[in-house]
Amino acid sequence: MTAATLFTQQTTPQFDKASIDTDVNHHAKTTAIEAMLYDDSDDRNDDFMDEQADKILADTQSLTESAYFRKLQKKLRRQVSWAIRDFNMIEDGDVVMVCVSGGKDSYTLLDILLLLKRIAPIHFDIVAVNLDQKQPGYPEEVLPAYLNEQGIAHYILEKDTYSIVKSVVPEGKTYCSACSRLRRGSLYGFAKQIGATKIALGHHRDDMLATFFLNLFHGGALKSMPPKLLSDDKQNMLIRPLAYVEEKDIIEYARLKEFPIIPCNLCGSQTNLQRAIINDMLREWDDAHPQRLASIFKAMQNVAPSQLADRELFDFETLSLERDDNERLFEGDNIQAGQIESLAEIGLPVAPATQIFNPNFVDTEKGSHTPKKIPTINPVI
Repeated sequence: MTAATLFTQQTTPQFDKASIDTDVNHHAKTTAIEAMLYDDSDDRNDDFMDEQADKILADTQSLTESAYFRKLQKKLRRQVSWAIRDFNMIEDGDVVMVCVSGGKDSYTLLDILLLLKRIAPIHFDIVAVNLDQKQPGYPEEVLPAYLNEQGIAHYILEKDTYSIVKSVVPEGKTYCSACSRLRRGSLYGFAKQIGATKIALGHHRDDMLATFFLNLFHGGALKSMPPKLLSDDKQNMLIRPLAYVEEKDIIEYARLKEFPIIPCNLCGSQTNLQRAIINDMLREWDDAHPQRLASIFKAMQNVAPSQLADRELFDFETLSLERDDNERLFEGDNIQAGQIESLAEIGLPVAPATQIFNPNFVDTEKGSHTPKKIPTINPVI
């Protein structure tokens, strides 16, 4: 059974506009998992479905948890389920290696995937992996203690990438790129070593938007973090199950769960990082225009290569006209022609005809001469 089966849309959820689970507007239907557990489309099923969910999640969901928390958790589970379904991220028999840094994003990713594992009708395994990069002051006991307390299978990899980064990055330059490459190389190799079939990263929707604008503003490219990626050497498959999740929801979820957050101290006082500047811009947009980020993210899923300028994605060179014999006269009062001799010299009409309306655009069904809306070839132009 594949993820397409696991997360197939079944029923349309009825969201309360004032509640916390009202975004992801481009999804009109819930998943099979959530349809089974939280069928909001029929009030008669609410109590039964919630009862079944409580039974399945009995040892992970305390009855003392607030309704607000449960609603937020439900929202995140749905969004992660949608992402897994849409991009076929997890399949039956997968071993998912969740990269855990000790930040809010990776904690949330691990927590939600563990919940989905318990209620999914397919089998997949989860192993948490952390890379201890030997940063000064790094609390190396925090993550192992948390993972052991939660009973989560895990590995802690120890490698002094901190010294390497400090030695190769010039003074005054940012460390993030070099740090990320070293970390990624170590984790990719380890995933293959232990036989993990998927590597799950904690990047969320806002990370993907920030990367898009970083590349747009500073990289001269329209690209971002894809929800699913095959590594260049084709040895590893990366997935980002939080692709539809907003950072502000993760912040709130991590606060309510009281995850033992470990800050990244390697970047230290690098306050002018371009990513931080982009993130501030996105937060300002979100505060002033709540639907703007959702619209931008939707645009990333609705690319029209013919409306851009990438000659590799669209064949502009061989475009050619395919006109028919149906002549479309100008619909107006009059046409003034100037420099008639020049027009005639190049073979153009010196007195083009006009018409009141074009019969090809008459609404014959209503029996009137009301012109239909004329299609626009390129709205931008």
